[in-house]
Amino acid sequence: MGYQDEWLLLEAEDDIDEAEHRPPTEEFLFYQAVTKGDIEAVRKNCEQERFLDSEGVGVLSRNPITNLKYHFVITTAMITRLCKQKGMELEQAFRMSDFYIQKLDDIHTVQGVRNLHDEMVLDYTEKMRRFCHSNTNSRHISVCKEYIYSHIKERITIEDLSDELGVSASYLSRLFKKETGDSVSAYIRSQKIDMAKNLLQYSEYSMIDIANRLSFSSQSHFIQQFREYVGMTPKKYRDLHHTIHWEIESEAENPKLEEQH
Repeated sequence: MGYQDEWLLLEAEDDIDEAEHRPPTEEFLFYQAVTKGDIEAVRKNCEQERFLDSEGVGVLSRNPITNLKYHFVITTAMITRLCKQKGMELEQAFRMSDFYIQKLDDIHTVQGVRNLHDEMVLDYTEKMRRFCHSNTNSRHISVCKEYIYSHIKERITIEDLSDELGVSASYLSRLFKKETGDSVSAYIRSQKIDMAKNLLQYSEYSMIDIANRLSFSSQSHFIQQFREYVGMTPKKYRDLHHTIHWEIESEAENPKLEEQH
């Protein structure tokens, strides 16, 4: 009996394991946090040991260590390709992937694989954080953007930023406008709306939940700001985009992927 026949027979059996796989939304949001350089979200995921949670995850090997290693390789491959698509230099992305996967050869415990996983995802995340925030802005503006990025879920004012930098609010306002072309408030709003778009597309949070998570003064204020920035209501945006779209390049589209892996 060939493997295909064996699978068809297994699939038809009444006693086949019918445990459902976890929804892809959580997995995608984790990968997205890595590619955006969101250290806080990725570290929280690691602390919760989500990588070791077997509920809703496929069994790839009857040996628990081997099973975990297979999932490690899948996670590394996904992160490598997504980071590359978001701007990481291709050779760096694949060299990191090769390095961490080869490290699996010397690990023979669940805790060891988990520790390597956490080190791997945080390494990619930190490199993407640096990439996402690398620019030609002055130190003040770079620190300002970093603060906004790290406190995006909070209500941020120009006074918060000026206190953080130890400069006057009027000076920071003029400098920010000069270097970025946007006012501080407009930049903060755009970053919050971008985060809202991700939540609308990849989560099940309600409008009021999203408004509260991003510290908008009210749901109606969130809807108004979203419509002005995006050109449609949050509901319309969700109706159009609420799907999981991995956007992984096929090997046919990128010959170098086929050459290396």
